[in-house]
Amino acid sequence: MLQVTADQISLFVATLAVAILSPGPGIIAVSQSAFAMGRRRALPYAWGLALGASLWCLAALLGLTVLFRVFPWTFTALKFLGGAYLVWVAWKMWRHAPDPLPDPAESRLGMSFWGGMALNLSNPKPALFYSAVLLSIFPATLSLADKAAIYATALSVELSFYTALACLMALPLLRRRYYAAKFWIDRGAGLAIGLLGLSLILRH
Repeated sequence: MLQVTADQISLFVATLAVAILSPGPGIIAVSQSAFAMGRRRALPYAWGLALGASLWCLAALLGLTVLFRVFPWTFTALKFLGGAYLVWVAWKMWRHAPDPLPDPAESRLGMSFWGGMALNLSNPKPALFYSAVLLSIFPATLSLADKAAIYATALSVELSFYTALACLMALPLLRRRYYAAKFWIDRGAGLAIGLLGLSLILRH
């Protein structure tokens, strides 16, 4: 029998929804992929981003944040590696900004299901966010069924958000605007993700 209540789950969903709406590399990346590739090819990337984000909830439920507290260097190492990965992704966006649009029959580097998952796994800070939210909303002791229900909720919210965003950004009007300003949009997206990566490396 579940210990968590419907009110707790509702509060969790509301808190998560607000947090997801804050600008981050996932939002920038899925928007840019939907602009460039359209809905059908952006959706797997969006689902990878959603799964990657939700895995930090699973990590928090399984106690990864305890490891960060006991061995702070592990969090520092993950932040550095994640930041370096984001900077690499940003460099690829910046460098390929002048390139023509990809052929729909070809795969675009990094914009796959696994590329999306890797991008959102590159930032360990959501593990701390999820840990704080879980501790503030739910009982300290959770059964396996409770943890499964919480993770399923987080995954559902992440999937719903990224799917909706990919579909919205792939609308013909927005895509036409992207075609007209591809160079500057790609450069702007690369710069934003690069700055996020650097802040992850440099911020204590």
